Amino acid sequence: MSLYDEQARAVLSKPLIARVSVIDPEGYPHTVPVWFMLDGEDIVIISARDTRKVDYLTANPKGAVVIGGEPDDGGGYLIKGDFVIEPDPDDEWVRRLTHRYEAPEQAEKDIAAWADLDIIVLRLKPRRVIKVA
Repeated sequence: MSLYDEQARAVLSKPLIARVSVIDPEGYPHTVPVWFMLDGEDIVIISARDTRKVDYLTANPKGAVVIGGEPDDGGGYLIKGDFVIEPDPDDEWVRRLTHRYEAPEQAEKDIAAWADLDIIVLRLKPRRVIKVA
């Protein structure tokens, strides 16, 4: 059985800006805006490896993502779970996510500009999905 109903999948199919929250070493939330994409039941996010959110996830994989909630979004969802850090061979997810959020010409420029970055995949394995709006 899917964690997402039809309305949730409709919201998650939109290129909205998500907010990812992870826990810092002092136990406080660290929340930042990110691009995302649904991959089966998982939420996929890309990130440069040398960010605080990646450092915090390495120490504690628990986190959450909030997606939607604005009047025109069709709903909003809080998705809680555990993150898995994965490589992005051949920049597959970099390409997919960049083209999801940007026009093709700009996407290709950004992909080229990021070629020297160590970009990885942050995959949220959801445990709970809560409708919040």
